[in-house]
Order: sequence, then structure tokens, then C-alpha cells
Amino acid sequence: MNKALQVLIDRGFVKDCTNLEGLSDLMDKEPVTFYCGTDPTGPSLHVGHIVPFFAMHHLQQHGHKPIALVGGGTGLIGDPSGKTEMRKILPPETIAANAERIAKQLAKVVNFDEVPPAGYGKGVIANNADWLVGLNYIEFLRDVGRYFSVNRMLTFEGVKQRLERGLSFIEFNYQLLQSYDFYKLYSNYGNRLQIGGADQWGNIVAGIDLIQRMGGPECYGLTFNLIMRADGKKMGKSEQGAVFLDPELYTPYDFYQYWRNVADADAIKFMKLFTFMELDEIAEYEDPARNINDAKARLAYEITKIIHGQEQADKAVAAAKAAFGGGADKSAMPTVEVELGEGKGVIDLFFEAKLGNTKSDIRRLIEGGGCFIDDNKVTDVKAVVTKTDAKDGEMILRAGKKRYMRVLVK
Repeated sequence: MNKALQVLIDRGFVKDCTNLEGLSDLMDKEPVTFYCGTDPTGPSLHVGHIVPFFAMHHLQQHGHKPIALVGGGTGLIGDPSGKTEMRKILPPETIAANAERIAKQLAKVVNFDEVPPAGYGKGVIANNADWLVGLNYIEFLRDVGRYFSVNRMLTFEGVKQRLERGLSFIEFNYQLLQSYDFYKLYSNYGNRLQIGGADQWGNIVAGIDLIQRMGGPECYGLTFNLIMRADGKKMGKSEQGAVFLDPELYTPYDFYQYWRNVADADAIKFMKLFTFMELDEIAEYEDPARNINDAKARLAYEITKIIHGQEQADKAVAAAKAAFGGGADKSAMPTVEVELGEGKGVIDLFFEAKLGNTKSDIRRLIEGGGCFIDDNKVTDVKAVVTKTDAKDGEMILRAGKKRYMRVLVK
């Protein structure tokens, strides 16, 4: 087995390949150009989106050449795969702005420098708006659409699932457009491999078939496992919603805490998938004598450093120590200013500190004994907090076991 592919297998990425032996032989012979697409219909990726890009990083380390394809064109339609309903159609300006932000996020995981580090393959960011937006529809149907069988398209699982709920014509066209992306990347860059989540299998196979029908060589598809948490839920969700990579949507401290609080059973698996640590080093944390919290803390630090930088990762560690009584600098904690005036109801205080999605949630948490101000449990939902309750003009609020907020009193 090719060394780069073996790394992906050993780290738990790989689910299926169209021709694993053929791909391995090709990768042994030469650096392979490969791509993965991403959808810019939102302003930020979340952690569930980035599994293929961590795989991309490992392939790049072994000299293969990654293309991160931002779907500025296909994003105007939306991919029906894995979706229960049609996405809202967004203005082109919004898609373009999202694409620019997402490209910067991907650069945290994959190297796109003009001169990559020694041994790395050169990475490229492409946008399919460059060849899709100006397409002549009649020419596209004549030159590309004639190679697609509707009967075959209807057999793909992603399409079948949506047919039961309703699938729009423009979404049905998505497979043609993604296949055309594969063809254009082969034509422009010599791309021979597409990687992606397991839900992309049908689109990938269709692209491989199109290239061969249009006179190209055998190309390959490699899909990755859908990452599930030990509790059976999809990766990337938290009490606060999606775990976004954008620090304005999900703070580096909360990002760190998300990983620090993963289930024990997930810690080693996630270290293999979401860090750049060598497998030999990860194996040290699998020793039964080792405290699993060491692995969770290292996981949280490593991925926070990758996505948000070392400075933010160090601050998150310091903030966690402050929140859990370690005596570190409290200024590193997530902080909000609140105007208390003559006094503020405790439910309103926790709500303004963003420690609950609704005031009803906060009320129930207080009644269940889950809210604290500094080290004091809040027992009265009608309690009023005043400036005299703050020590040196600040207080630490805690909701549940894991969510903290430093409040500066005005």
C-alpha cells in the first residue's frame, strides 16, 4: 500500500475507494493532484466539514498536490446530498464573500504558499465560479449533459432520499456540475483524484465516468467515514450550536472547551483525525495507565492551535485553568460587560452573559442547581444581583459543569 494512503487508513479516515490498488500504484509512481470541494453557502465551516481537509494535509505532506475547490458556482444552487430540504438561494455577493472567508479557514489546515515546505506538494485554492457562472446552457447540455443517464442518477442514495421529500430540478443538476468540476480540474491541473465525505460517493463516481467518456484516463475517488461522537450524534454540534471555525461565531475558548470535553471514548480517535501529531506519539496516550484527561487536554490544545493559532490556544488553556480554580490570569477567559444598574435579575444576568439559549433554559438550570456566581450556587430564580456582589468589579458565572463567563460589572 502506498505510504500516504496507509497513513489515512491508519488514522481512521478511509471508508471507500473506487480502485484502491490502482490509486496506490499511481501514487507510488508520481505525485498525484487531488481535490476536495467545500460549500460556501454559510460564512464559516464547522468542525464536521474539515475532516477531508485534514486528510488533504497528510497527503500533501507526502508530496501530493491538493486543490481546495470552493464552490462559488455550485453554491448558487446547493448540493442535495445529505440534506433534507432545499437550501435557501443566496445572492452571488454573499456566496463570493463566504468563499473568501472559507478559503482563509482552509489555509489553517492545508498549505497554499507559493513555495510550500520541503517535501510538500504545492497546494492551490480554486473557485468553480470561474468556469460555471459563464456557462452556455445549450452548449453544456450538448457537450456534457449527453453523457448522463437519468436512470443511473436516480440510483444514487443521496438522490433517492431526497426524491421521497422533493428534489428540485436545479438540485438534480448538481451532479452534472460537480462532475464537470472534476473534468475541468483534470483538464486545467491534471487532477486525477477527488476526496470527500461518504455522502459524495455518487457525485464522485459520476465525475470519474464523465472524464473517461470525454477521452480522459482513469481517475479515482476516495471517501471518508462520517465522524460520529460516542453518544451517536454527528460531529460538530454543541450546546451552543455548530462548532464554527470563525472566532466571531464560536470563540477560541469555547472551541478549546468543546474538544477538552469530548467523551473519553472519542479522545484517541479524534487525535488521529484532527491533529497533526504522529501516530507513535498518539499511541503513548493509549497506555491504560495514562489519565485520559491528558489526551483530551492535548487534543484540545493541538486543534485549537491549528485553527486559531498558538497564542489563542495558550490563552484558552490559561482561561480554562482560571475557570477551574487554577489561579491563572482571568483576563484570558471569555468576558462580557454587563450594566447592573440598581440590580439585575439573575436570569437576565445569565442570559446577557450568553449562558443560555433562552431565559426558560436558564430558569430550569437554576431550579436544577446548575448555576453559580463565583463559587456560590444560585438557588432563587427571582434573586437580584447588584454591584456589591461583584469582587473588584467582576464575577465568574458558571452554567452547568463546563460553561463559564467572566462578567465585568458596569
